[in-house]
Amino acid sequence: MNNANRFRKKIDTGEVCVGMAITFSDPAVSELAAEAGYDFTWIDMEHAPLDSLTTLGHVTALRGTETAPFVRVRCNDVNVIKPVIDLAPAAIVVPAVNSGEEAAAAVRACKYPPHGIRGYGPRRGQRYGAISQPEYLETVDRQTLVIVQIEHIDAVRNLDAILDVPGLDAVCLGPNDLSGSMGKLGRTSDPEVVRVMDSVIQKVRRTSVLLGVSTGYSPDTLPIWIEKGVQWINLNVDWINLFTQSKNVVDAVRNTAARISWPSRAVMS
Repeated sequence: MNNANRFRKKIDTGEVCVGMAITFSDPAVSELAAEAGYDFTWIDMEHAPLDSLTTLGHVTALRGTETAPFVRVRCNDVNVIKPVIDLAPAAIVVPAVNSGEEAAAAVRACKYPPHGIRGYGPRRGQRYGAISQPEYLETVDRQTLVIVQIEHIDAVRNLDAILDVPGLDAVCLGPNDLSGSMGKLGRTSDPEVVRVMDSVIQKVRRTSVLLGVSTGYSPDTLPIWIEKGVQWINLNVDWINLFTQSKNVVDAVRNTAARISWPSRAVMS
């Protein structure tokens, strides 16, 4: 229903999965991402003006495609996570998780008892009744990946405890916020910041937890992330992609027109 298993299988076979962050309301943006071939989308409820209904539109736009809808929630709160996980996305991404206790709380919010405290209210996850309650309960805790973001130096210090949390599927590096917590906001290539991120990568890759990063696209840094062992990348965001391509087209027209002398461009009398 949500391609979570397809995402896992690609990682298991050694593929690097690539996604795009979604901030615009129109679900056609998610549909376009699927047509472009993205492995997943990162529907951003933390920083974008997306509500539950809009997020549902993005999630359902990917049904029948090969793209997995991830949703980043606003914060690590069971009552914030509950209505979002009931949309049955492929993953819940929880920002700013800085300790093992916070990671455990995120997992509990996404799991039904006895493994968690998620309130029972299936609907879309049960395919509106197309599957039985016993079948739903047998598979639901594997239906949605639980991902926490490592984006603060405190999370790095507590990484061992975070990685030990049962039920945690993946972690995602947030280079900009991590650099900011070190007093170096935006300086993601600073040697100290790089050393810290490398220590996270090395620790995570020694476990079964999947390793991702959320970052902007650069032809220079992309191969570095892949060489270091990152397994999935949330790369760029819809508005950056739209602006970049639009600017490239406008600049191409302006530059081409400036090079061409064309008498008919003059005003005719």
